[in-house]
Amino acid sequence: MKIGLSTYSLSRLIKSGEMTVLDAIQWIGDYGADHVEIVPVGFDLLENPELIDKIRRKADDTGLEISNYAVGANFIQESEELFQEQVERLKRQVDVANGLGVKLMRHDVASRPIPETSIAQFEKDLEIMVRGVREVADYAKQFGITTSVENHGFFVQASDRVQRLIHAVDRENFKTTLDIGNFMCVDEDSVVAVKKNLPYASMVHLKDFYLRPAHRNPGEGWFQSAGGNYLRGAIVGQGDIDMVAVISAIKASGYDGYLSIEFEGLEDPRTGSKIGMDNVKRIWSEV
Repeated sequence: MKIGLSTYSLSRLIKSGEMTVLDAIQWIGDYGADHVEIVPVGFDLLENPELIDKIRRKADDTGLEISNYAVGANFIQESEELFQEQVERLKRQVDVANGLGVKLMRHDVASRPIPETSIAQFEKDLEIMVRGVREVADYAKQFGITTSVENHGFFVQASDRVQRLIHAVDRENFKTTLDIGNFMCVDEDSVVAVKKNLPYASMVHLKDFYLRPAHRNPGEGWFQSAGGNYLRGAIVGQGDIDMVAVISAIKASGYDGYLSIEFEGLEDPRTGSKIGMDNVKRIWSEV
């Protein structure tokens, strides 16, 4: 099992200018991670393609594998022209992933405001989502790249919706980046949802949240789930997810891919990332 960190965990420092993405990779390597996941927040590899080789060389120099490349997208557009723009932009992102040397790439599929995220709306939009995903997955196949959808964004976040999309797309190289914490955003139990979707996972994100019920507004720093409950990012292993049960399920499933820690709490990103990686290593060795 290869445990590493997403650059997203350090994105606050990258956006502030305290770190560059190359600094972040160096920090992750110095800490002893097995891999780094590249999430272009605070930098753009389409606008700055010279960074692609620099990232690859920095990862090599620090002994890190580059596990995954994760980008945003939304196939729900007002016109066919705008839809095709999304598809073509994602194909260029596939080229970036190939330049990075990765075989895994996560891209978003669709998002809608919470009032528009009903299952009826999902089924209505399914055809256009499937069409977009297939075009990108078929393009990525020539490079041996598996594309994936992450369970986030409220609209394609519940475990059953992710499975519905995967089966409808029906491509061997389209799976899911399984984020164990994001199920809470649509009020699903993480342990149950993880067990349901592990067979479809090409990548696993380990994330943690604090959870408070809708009638207990904790104030600043929290956001609401689709059902109105309150969530706040936590250091992995310190939040309200039963991390031992989740990691036990991952281990028992036979999943042998990358585990990527995502930290989005209020603590210093370096502190949160270090403790989270330590906790995952410890729990993995104990279960």
